[in-house]
Amino acid sequence: MLLRRIAFLLEQAGEPAYRSRAFRRAADTVGDLNEVEIRKRTDAGTLTDLPGVGPVTAGIVAEALAGVTPPYLARLQEQALEAASTDAGRLAAALRGDCHVHSDWSDGVASIREMAMAAIELGHEYIVLTDHSPSLRIARGLSGDRLREQIVAVDVLNQELAPFRILTGIEVDILPDGSLDQDADLLARLDVVVGSVHSLLRMEREAMTERMLNAIENPSLDILGHCTGRMKTRKRDRPGSEFDSARVFAACARYGKAVEVNSLAERRDPPQRLIQEALALGCQFALDSDAHSPGALAGKRRGCERATAAGVTADRVVNTRPAEALLDWARSHRAAAGSRRA
Repeated sequence: MLLRRIAFLLEQAGEPAYRSRAFRRAADTVGDLNEVEIRKRTDAGTLTDLPGVGPVTAGIVAEALAGVTPPYLARLQEQALEAASTDAGRLAAALRGDCHVHSDWSDGVASIREMAMAAIELGHEYIVLTDHSPSLRIARGLSGDRLREQIVAVDVLNQELAPFRILTGIEVDILPDGSLDQDADLLARLDVVVGSVHSLLRMEREAMTERMLNAIENPSLDILGHCTGRMKTRKRDRPGSEFDSARVFAACARYGKAVEVNSLAERRDPPQRLIQEALALGCQFALDSDAHSPGALAGKRRGCERATAAGVTADRVVNTRPAEALLDWARSHRAAAGSRRA
């Protein structure tokens, strides 16, 4: 349906979420009607009497019924073509999946299935489900038992949604001593582990550096998430943590771990200079949405713009790889870590 196509293009362009939600609500309402009823209401001008259908969406339905491409849709499609011709657009097109996605099992607003369906609509082949770990209680972090339940739920959904894949994962808290906030055996079962600092962000520089280095050395950690922890909104301006970025990024490169380019509008983490430093030190990257809602999955375009501006190319981004290649990458650096410890 054209209304869903418009919602998708709005999300892809990074437009405010309320716009795409309006089109999706209208699409849900109109989708419950048969074509005869839609035409009857359109001719009578009563389509807007239905919940979620406004003058704009009703007008688009009328244009579609008349066999006309709605100008609203045509404009968005033209903008999408222009965006795809840029370096950022080409990198966005190369992404096979998203390695940092939340659901309503922790602090997301949508079910795992809804997040997967939105990713399918974006053309992705997979997502890594990375709900929070136990210590982040404000985000309903998953205990070991709940994470085990989620792994079972993911297996059931994968049978339904194949060939699309939901990879098991977690956004595990990096605790003050650098340990990871989940049972080690359970972390080892997961496909991809993102590790992030969420607490004590104002730690002294050397202590924060050691904290992050300890986490990076852990075989189970695959991706260093939003490394500075900065947050910038109209109401909040939280500066990033202080740490020795050269040592941290050198460790990521040495142990084969990826540095996340977090695309959330309020994070955009790491800042540009740190992306450039990580690139120069030989790091790989994971270009992620950190989505807590279906529409936010399309926000990776922001990350692509920042990454390409820093010189990052598709071959340095782990989620430009097919799912099996991504899993091979994770297994390889975990195996290498095990050999070093043996």
